[in-house]
Amino acid sequence: MRPADSVTARAQKGRNTTSFHPGVDEEAEIILTFEDNRLAGLVFGQYDQNLAHLERRLGVVAVATGNRVGLKGSPESTEQARRVLESLYERARQSAMLSPGDVDGAIQESTLQGNLFPTDEPNIPGLTTFDHIATRKRGPVRARNAAQNTYIKALKQHELVFAEGPAGTGKTWLAVGYAVSLLEQGKAERLILSRPAVEAGERLGFLPGDMREKVDPYLRPIYDALYDFMEARFVDRGLQTGMIEIAPLAFMRGRTLTNAVVLLDEAQNTTSMQMKMFLTRLGEGSRMIINGDPTQIDLPPGQKSGLIEAVRILDGVEGIGRVTFKEQDVVRHDLVRRIVTAYDAAQRTNQDVQDRRRD
Repeated sequence: MRPADSVTARAQKGRNTTSFHPGVDEEAEIILTFEDNRLAGLVFGQYDQNLAHLERRLGVVAVATGNRVGLKGSPESTEQARRVLESLYERARQSAMLSPGDVDGAIQESTLQGNLFPTDEPNIPGLTTFDHIATRKRGPVRARNAAQNTYIKALKQHELVFAEGPAGTGKTWLAVGYAVSLLEQGKAERLILSRPAVEAGERLGFLPGDMREKVDPYLRPIYDALYDFMEARFVDRGLQTGMIEIAPLAFMRGRTLTNAVVLLDEAQNTTSMQMKMFLTRLGEGSRMIINGDPTQIDLPPGQKSGLIEAVRILDGVEGIGRVTFKEQDVVRHDLVRRIVTAYDAAQRTNQDVQDRRRD
């Protein structure tokens, strides 16, 4: 994955610098030189934020000077950091910017490569790289972790995909990006967006306007993703012509959806009847994506979640894919990942206390 004419590396190993990392007998230094100064700046990030993130994650020291960066640390860490930076440089050729989240993705990807190729044999390009989706506006968008990689592959392989997991794992964002890519390739004629209009612990009262205006507040995350992957004028035109349709779940009954990508978001708030009704809308040439977080159910007490029931009933059915995200797969701010982990730990503790009381 490293063109010889764009990145050069010089390595020095075996230097004993125990003052840098106490307890480490051998350390290495690698100096990378990138041919394109502009792309190097994208790799390093604004105020070298991507390098700082790399330092925290891999335990190396990265010092940038112009289009060069020096890496110091253990031989394994510096070698992995080199692979990460070279991967980011290739991504920078196709993207306007790189974020710390892209750094995390490159780290996971390089870890996979290191596990498959533990020797000094060169990696085979494309064999261990994460899958991606591509739209005209954003270009290729690569998975940032193994769970997202599994999700993208499932979207490409199955007509119906269930994705469960906490907020911030990219379920909705990647689903919208994949749907937009199918529209742009001519593999789908329409994009239909739906979700149950269930208030999350608040009473919003009467909402004025037509059907789209009433449901818009519930679909803002999907709109945000649409504008990420499509130019605003194309989104607006699609909404006007019906190529992009906002369809409240209650209005889906009786329809057969053909040649469309149908996305149901916040599916944990569907009832059993609503979920069965939605699943049976699938028509010829269509794909259906169902996302939800089983830990954030806003249904009235005692009412079953259609998502949880559907995943159980349809387990093992041919043609259906299922992807489960965990708290470690959160790709938003690092603090979001820690918040999700803390809430999950508290929930498990409360459950253990209740179980002991029943015993």
